[in-house]
Amino acid sequence: MSVPVVPAVPGARPGPQPGCVYLVGAGPGDPELLTLRGARLVEGADAVVYDNLVSPAIVSLAPAAAERIYVGKKAADHTLPQDEINQLLVRLAREGKRVVRLKGGDPFIFGRGGEEMEVLVSAGVTVEVVPGVTAAAGIAAYAGIPLTHRDHAQSVVFTTGFLKDGALDLDWSMLARAGQTLVIYMGISRLSEICSQLVAHGLPPTTPAGVIERGTTDAQRVVAADLATLTERVHEAGIRPPALTIVGGVVGLYPQLAWFKPKADVEAPHPPHAGCAVVHGPES
Repeated sequence: MSVPVVPAVPGARPGPQPGCVYLVGAGPGDPELLTLRGARLVEGADAVVYDNLVSPAIVSLAPAAAERIYVGKKAADHTLPQDEINQLLVRLAREGKRVVRLKGGDPFIFGRGGEEMEVLVSAGVTVEVVPGVTAAAGIAAYAGIPLTHRDHAQSVVFTTGFLKDGALDLDWSMLARAGQTLVIYMGISRLSEICSQLVAHGLPPTTPAGVIERGTTDAQRVVAADLATLTERVHEAGIRPPALTIVGGVVGLYPQLAWFKPKADVEAPHPPHAGCAVVHGPES
């Protein structure tokens, strides 16, 4: 999927400035979800520092002469430790470069943007934050799962299944409440424990729950089940990270509201389990 050249916008702010770092949210996967501001900054960058989940189509917007520096993170596989990424951004800015730090989703929602900004500000570097479509909003929308609904959820909670110290010490009583939607980032490796804890703290085992793999892309796959069976269904479908978990009554609206259709007539990369709701797409 290509991204068109950014059109002129009346009253647009200046492009990237030398010696500045721009923390830009690249969205959840579909390159067309990048904001106009983000695209304009990438097009004028001297250096683009990007994560694993950033679409190649977005990185390709950078000028041919721009440095493209990959610092992606996967589970137990970090190209650069976070401290080294922080210092890289400081160094590039001090060299007078126009630096765009591209992050999947939104920089300030489980994107470590706050940590990077703290270091940059302490080093005297000028920083601008460009919000992005966070995974929770974008992926849920592409799966046809509204995060709020007057009949099902009056609040939304975002949490992570992977804390800094590796522990899964969450406020389970707060997370296991009726009438809300729970969105869990980076929780696939701990899915069994997450589902068990939510049930142990009060949610019925029949609570609708789902996992979306590579949401908003042509590799998107959705597994919809309930807390009692979700882990088994995800395992049988062969779902792998990156994937987002959503728990709550709104998941029951899938597949009725599933409007996004990944590439048709492509054999599924992993065989689905009978009775498991899966939308197929090719692996990217």
